[in-house]
Amino acid sequence: MKNHVIKGLFWLLLSFPAILMVRSFLQDDVLAMDMLHPSGETAVRLMILAMLPGPLSEFFGLNRFFKGWLKIRRNLGVAAFGYAMLHLIFYIFDMNSVVAMLEEFTIPGIWMGWLSLLLMLLPALISFDFAMRRLGRSWKNIQRLVYPALIIGLVHWILLDWAWQPAMVHLAPLMIVWILRYIGRRRRHRTQRSMT
Repeated sequence: MKNHVIKGLFWLLLSFPAILMVRSFLQDDVLAMDMLHPSGETAVRLMILAMLPGPLSEFFGLNRFFKGWLKIRRNLGVAAFGYAMLHLIFYIFDMNSVVAMLEEFTIPGIWMGWLSLLLMLLPALISFDFAMRRLGRSWKNIQRLVYPALIIGLVHWILLDWAWQPAMVHLAPLMIVWILRYIGRRRRHRTQRSMT
């Protein structure tokens, strides 16, 4: 029971920004277009938070903190998809017309957003224990779709904002931990070679 309460509180925390966004929109405090940036940014941040603990625990070692972080990373990934869907909902309200959305579809920044969302869909749909057990090794390969989804999502951001700095600031922590993981693997490989 205690775990269910903790998980419920954690999901409440994850959904709190979404509740505030939807509330502001429904109360006519903001326009749908004003919510595109915060919903998209939150999706990106949660994706990055879900990706960080693996490389960090590999480089620094699996301690209690990283074990806890790894336990919640699937939740972070699903929440990221939820915010990406919220981003889409705000986009639909902003465009207010299927015809207008189809006219915009040929714009690279727009179709890249759709592609990023599509790549996030399957990992989100199988982010539960039964799917993990059923799919075995394939489960991990499908989950890796989040990497191209993130990169394409960031390109979507850059192309629509015409500013690469904010997107790169978000990507920087992930690039640092990937470099650390690479260094750690090279170090272990050299150690293993010297022992043989």
